[in-house]
Amino acid sequence: MNLKVSCHLDFRSDANIPLLFVLRPQSGYAQTVIEESFTLTPQVALTEYVDVYGNFCQRLVSPIGDFRVSSEATVQTSDVIDVNFDADSVAIDQLPEYTLMYLLPSRYCESDKFAEMAEEITLNSPTGYAKVEAIRIWVKNNITYSYGYSNSSSSACDINASRIGVCRDFSHLCIALCRSLSIPARMVVGYLNALEPMDLHAWFEVYLANKWYTFDATQDAPRGNRVVLAYGRDASDVAFATQFGPIELINMQVNVEQSTTV
Repeated sequence: MNLKVSCHLDFRSDANIPLLFVLRPQSGYAQTVIEESFTLTPQVALTEYVDVYGNFCQRLVSPIGDFRVSSEATVQTSDVIDVNFDADSVAIDQLPEYTLMYLLPSRYCESDKFAEMAEEITLNSPTGYAKVEAIRIWVKNNITYSYGYSNSSSSACDINASRIGVCRDFSHLCIALCRSLSIPARMVVGYLNALEPMDLHAWFEVYLANKWYTFDATQDAPRGNRVVLAYGRDASDVAFATQFGPIELINMQVNVEQSTTV
């Protein structure tokens, strides 16, 4: 399916504030960018770079007053995600070097504190994929999805204690549990078709049998038609906007719809 995705951010600033964005999708596995634009109103100087996770980042200094950041793209996406219960874990000494950082505890994923819990959840799961699916199902069934109970500082430990959160929190807990079993796990942010309510979305991927597999603990069943914007260890690496000073986000509009572009 071809998806037309967009994110419009309206800011107000009383000073020139440095900003970083990760809002431009790239062609890659399961997605091909057909057309894409990134516009600033009013126009200001912009530089772009690729970060250590391979994300395409935008760097600018805000103008004073009101301004808008708009990212739009038409992307060919896969209608399904790969499901393979035979996919097993890769021995640590055989893992590619770039996956090793996704084994370690990170700011929001304290994987060193979840070993016993992860072992209990996956006790009857014979393969790596089955273990991750058991974790996904446990989180889906035991964490309540609701806004207003977690915040940008909430970690996997916080969510495990409160048992309530949103997509970033579900992903953090799943990632921490997977890493505690020596399964590389990374956070993903982007767009999901037909998400309700519509917003930028977070899910996670794990490295099994020499490839990355997609999992989403907020969904009842595997769903494709995703557009990836960024990968990272946790939410600190995949924020769609990072500010270095006081600035007000006064409006945010996210939209995903099927495109007729061929």
